[in-house]
Amino acid sequence: MASVVQYYERIGSVAVIGNYLPRRCGIATFTTDLVEALSTEAPDINCWAVAMNDIPEGYAYPEKVKFEINQNQLTEYSVASEFLNISQSNIVCVQHEYGIFGGPAGSHLLKLLGELRMPIVTTLHTVLKDPAPEYRKVMHTLCDLSDKMVVMSQKAFDFLKDIYAVPEEKISFIHHGIPDTPFMDPNFYKDQFGVEGKKVLLTFGLLSHNKGIETVLQALPSVIKKHPDVAYIILGATHPHILKVHGEEYRISLQQLVRKLGISDHVIFQNRFVELKELCEFLGTADIYVTPYLEEARITSGTLAYAMGTGKAVISTPYWYATEMLAEGRGRIVPFNNPDAMAEQIIDLLDNDVSLQTLRKKAYKFCREAIWKEVSRRYLEVFSEVKFNRSRHPRPRHLYVEKIKSIINFELPDTKLDHLKTLTDDNGILQHATYTIPDRSHGYCTDDNARALMVAAMGRKYLLADSTCFDSLSNQYLGFLLYAFNVETGRFRNYMTYSRQWTEEVGSEDVHGRALWGLGKAVANIDNPGQLAMSTTLFNQALKAVEHFNSPRAIAFTLVGMQAYLEKFSGDSEVRRVREILADRLFNQFKSNIKKSWPWLENSLNYANGKLAHALILSGQWMQRSDIIDMGLKSLKWLISIQTEDGHFVPIGNNGWYEQGGTKARFDQQPIEANAMIEACVEAFNITRDKTWIDDAVMCFNWFLGHNDLNISLYNPKTGGCRDGLMADGINQNEGAESSIAWLLSLITLHKLYADEILKQPSSDQPVNVKD
Repeated sequence: MASVVQYYERIGSVAVIGNYLPRRCGIATFTTDLVEALSTEAPDINCWAVAMNDIPEGYAYPEKVKFEINQNQLTEYSVASEFLNISQSNIVCVQHEYGIFGGPAGSHLLKLLGELRMPIVTTLHTVLKDPAPEYRKVMHTLCDLSDKMVVMSQKAFDFLKDIYAVPEEKISFIHHGIPDTPFMDPNFYKDQFGVEGKKVLLTFGLLSHNKGIETVLQALPSVIKKHPDVAYIILGATHPHILKVHGEEYRISLQQLVRKLGISDHVIFQNRFVELKELCEFLGTADIYVTPYLEEARITSGTLAYAMGTGKAVISTPYWYATEMLAEGRGRIVPFNNPDAMAEQIIDLLDNDVSLQTLRKKAYKFCREAIWKEVSRRYLEVFSEVKFNRSRHPRPRHLYVEKIKSIINFELPDTKLDHLKTLTDDNGILQHATYTIPDRSHGYCTDDNARALMVAAMGRKYLLADSTCFDSLSNQYLGFLLYAFNVETGRFRNYMTYSRQWTEEVGSEDVHGRALWGLGKAVANIDNPGQLAMSTTLFNQALKAVEHFNSPRAIAFTLVGMQAYLEKFSGDSEVRRVREILADRLFNQFKSNIKKSWPWLENSLNYANGKLAHALILSGQWMQRSDIIDMGLKSLKWLISIQTEDGHFVPIGNNGWYEQGGTKARFDQQPIEANAMIEACVEAFNITRDKTWIDDAVMCFNWFLGHNDLNISLYNPKTGGCRDGLMADGINQNEGAESSIAWLLSLITLHKLYADEILKQPSSDQPVNVKD
């Protein structure tokens, strides 16, 4: 290492990417501690942080945080890479956990890393044994982009080597860092927390359902019979993300269990997130530390490392990290979800002080290498090594990033939901607006609420990080669709007055198809359990009516919705059966009417034309029917050709449409037409990999932004809404639901395309199968 060590003082500047305190999570604590430890150990090095935000407003960070990224805003990753390159950081150290980065499987991070010039060291806080394809792909690409991978357990080392084929020389083992605390008598702090004279059990960390604390509670009655002086402290606030979705459900269930077992005098809940000093005092109080996690797949645990580092006797379930850390007599292992075994081990240690003290000493000695002073030195050695190696063996810029950029050659506008929220009340989304003001005289319709549900369902995944906003909107739109479904007829009603009266008992086939489209997208994208159950149930109830539909657009809407549903429940035989019937019907409608000069299923072009081609391409792809795909591509190419003039999109106007052999109506041009074509072109690209289709999609998207007949933007960046159409004498200044949703769906489609392409790129600089 001599040649490496001489570069130690030349590291210069280190930027650490991860969550950061005061955000409450384990990664934030680790990142903060690492930055502080590096700064203390090497004060001449400028060590600072790039913080990931899970809420738009961010947090009140300390000065060490120099840059913030909204985790679900893809554009901010590019800005961050530019900032890091300009700041001339010498090393970037990433704290990687899939869930703290946006995109499928956290793939947004890859865009940032691919644009960096300096060496990258990535610390893995999760390594999956049986990853889903997208998670495997992200890990492969992450390993390729990184100069060194840091793991905190031998199990993680083996997984990287054996499952992900990462060369051993690219992996470094460094312990999870812990504070340097003295080996103390547990009685020292007990009076401070009101447990003087008691035998104290402790579990700490952010609460969630997989913590298994109920196992310890169920073990306590047996322990108390033998040791009535036992107290069990449960320290930690509920995880913020769990709190948003489930509230204090888990804590309340634990409190109810305590009352049921009659052990209230022996259990202390500390519902708060404590700072390091107080945490060490709580740990100092414990005679036994317990980690009763319910799942094996836990590759590291900061709480276990902290407990061992303070010299605690530990009893744990056999998750991976615990099995490794507690080996060779450093702790006790009990089976998962086994209160009797837990009670037996607690009693044995409380009965045998010699055994307890032996465990304490072994754990404490083993973890001396894990104190932050030692861990920071190891990181500095790794930084020196990768910087030295990079100077000897420069790496070319990762070409896949340039290929991603070539997919969409401009930055997408920021997403703004203000107008969508303005149009939405406690009943659903209103149909129309006068200028930007909701127009209540026209009431509501199922069509718009189904479309709005798609925005809410997909938006959380591809736009913003504020899950509460999207959950609330999804509830409103799902509630409307639930009420719109007429159980007696098995069909959706469409129009509702502002006084909440339905104007018909059965809506059109098109309405029904749109509702199924929206519900299918909700099933594919929503992760809220109640909303998913409702969407799935309503989808299956409504599907029964469509088998005999004949309206081409109703069939197309339904097919797109069914395909989305099947992304979630691919084995649903009934949905697959109906899809085949409807896809054949739509295909045959095309076959029976197309002519060489008019490759269309009707004798006129009117509304949502692109959705018909989209449905054929999508269905043919997943049914492995090349004839259906070819028909969809042929019709879509024709639609592009007749709606393009002078390099810009000219959708068929609704003032007369376009009859075969007649004249195309130039106006009024509607946003829904641009949206349908964008989604169809993106799907055509997905199946052909021909970039021409993306050029066409971008052309249609630019219609919203002013590249149209009148050179006027329909998108309103102030409100986030979209004007209702392009007329011969200007734009329709009203911003109704259909138009504004068409804009948002178009924006989401391109965000999704960008995110998907990041995930699809090869992990090495190899040719990409994208046709220019």
